[in-house]
Amino acid sequence: MSTRREILALASGAAVTAAALPAPAYAGGRDDGWTATWAAAPTTVPPGPPAELTAQTVRQVVHTSLGGDRIRIRLTNEFGVTPLRIGEVHVAIRAGSGASTDARPGTDRRVTFGGRDSVTVPAGSPLVSDPVRLTVPPGADLVISIYLPERTAVTTLAAFAFQENVIAAGNVTAAAHVTPTSTITQYPFLSGVSVSSGAGAVVTLGDSITNGANTETNANHRWPDLLAARFRAAGIRRGVANVGVSGNRLLHDPNPAPGSPAETFAAYFAHSALRRFDRDVVAQPGASYLVVLLGVNDLGHPGTVAPLTEIVSADDLIWGHRQLITRARQAGLRAYGATILPFKGDTLGFYTPENERKRSALNRWIRTSGEYDGVIDFDAAVRDAADPERLAAAYDSGDHLHPNDAGMAAMAAAVPLRLFR
Repeated sequence: MSTRREILALASGAAVTAAALPAPAYAGGRDDGWTATWAAAPTTVPPGPPAELTAQTVRQVVHTSLGGDRIRIRLTNEFGVTPLRIGEVHVAIRAGSGASTDARPGTDRRVTFGGRDSVTVPAGSPLVSDPVRLTVPPGADLVISIYLPERTAVTTLAAFAFQENVIAAGNVTAAAHVTPTSTITQYPFLSGVSVSSGAGAVVTLGDSITNGANTETNANHRWPDLLAARFRAAGIRRGVANVGVSGNRLLHDPNPAPGSPAETFAAYFAHSALRRFDRDVVAQPGASYLVVLLGVNDLGHPGTVAPLTEIVSADDLIWGHRQLITRARQAGLRAYGATILPFKGDTLGFYTPENERKRSALNRWIRTSGEYDGVIDFDAAVRDAADPERLAAAYDSGDHLHPNDAGMAAMAAAVPLRLFR
C-alpha cells in the first residue's frame, strides 16, 4: 500500500454531515460510553520567555477517528505554572480540507465547562468540557476555537502537529471564517476530543514516527490516522488516540547538555513514556488497547542530544517495555508491541553497529517472548530487503530514519486488524 492514490484512499473519511441543533449545546445525561477520537500529548516548552497570546483566538484543526452524536473536548494547562483563563470555546465541523480552518455552516456549537462559557484552568491541570450535541462522522475534521482574553503564556502544547492551525485577533470563536494573524503547526492548550460511542480506543504510544514526522502537513498521513481509516473500511468501531511525541524516549526525560543547541528544543520531547503513561494513555476515554513503538531515541539520543551517561542496553529497554505491559494490564488494556524500524545511515547520527545490535535484540524479544499480547512487525514492513538494517528507499523520507507518507501507509497496512476486533 505505497502509492499516493492508496494513501489518499486510506486517509479519506465519510461524508461530513451535522445535526441542525441550536447552540448552546450542553447535552447533560449519563457520563459513560465516551471514547477518545483524537489526542495530542502535551509537553512543556524550552527555557526562556514563552510565546504569549492576548485577546486572541486560536483555531485548531483535529481529525477524528471515530464518530458520535456528542463530543467532549479536553483542554490542558498541565505544564502551566499559573492559572489559564479561557474566555470562550467553540467547536464546529470543518468546511474544506488542507489548510482550511473554516467552519461548516450550521455546525458551530458553544462549548461549556460545568455550564460555564468562561473558565479558569488551574495550573498543572486539564479541564474536560460538558458534552456537546454535534453529530460528527468518523474521519471528519473539527475546528476548535479557544479565545484567550488575558495575556497568556503558551507553556503547554503539542509542539509537532503536522497540521496548520491559526491565530486571529479578538474573540472570533463563533465565526465561520477567521482572518489569521499567524499560522502555527502546534496544538496549544488542547489535548483531546472524545465521542459518545461505547467503542474502545486504541492508544498509540510512541515517538516522532508515531507523531507523524516528515509526513505531508495537513494530510493526516500519520500511521495511526491511516490505521483508523482501515478500521472504518473494515467496519471496526475503534477510536485511535495518537500520543506519539517527537523525540520521546521510553526511559529518560529530555536532558540536553547546558549550552548545547538541544536546549532550544529538547523540552518538546516530553517526559519519558514511563513517566507520562498514566496521563497520556490510561486517562484516554475508553482506552482498551495499547500499541507501543518506542526505543529508537533511547538508542540514538545519548551522545547526540543527551549525555553519554544515559546510554541504555537492550536489557534496559526490555525492562521498560515490561513495565508498560504490566501497567497496561493493571489498567485493563491489551498491550501490543511494535518492532523498531531500521535506521542505518541516518542523518541524525543514531546508527552505530552497537545500536543495531541492541535494536535487533529488542525486536527479537518483542517478536518471540510472548510477553506482549500481540506483535506488530513494522520493521519487517518497511526494511530494505537487500539490506535489512536500512529503510527501503520507497519508504524513506530522506533522513533514513523516518518513513515518508508511503512508509506510513505500509506501517498501517502491516497492523493485523484481528488484534482489535
